Amino acid sequence: MSSFEQFWPRYLKAHADPRTRAIHVVGTIAATSLVLTALATRKPWLAAIGLAAGYGPAWYSHFFIEKNNPETFRAPLSSLAADYVMAWHVVSGSINEQIAIVNGEHH
Repeated sequence: MSSFEQFWPRYLKAHADPRTRAIHVVGTIAATSLVLTALATRKPWLAAIGLAAGYGPAWYSHFFIEKNNPETFRAPLSSLAADYVMAWHVVSGSINEQIAIVNGEHH
């Protein structure tokens, strides 16, 4: 992928099911909280738990809900950035607009 703008539509299509998006958002928030706590408290084991809390449920949702491979495997940095962008859109209530744009339904 040459840019995030090109990656974003593929990422959203790989997260079509609202359950997958919800699981990702919860995982992203949990992972971020644990990693920041690990840094603040100097407890590296919390960072490891954070990574498991973020990636474990997310990958489960890809394998068993979406039936696809996580984008992390193809584009780890873009995928990480997209996790945060998607989380923002879900929390702010603008995810359906993003999906409509990607699907060519936005006017």
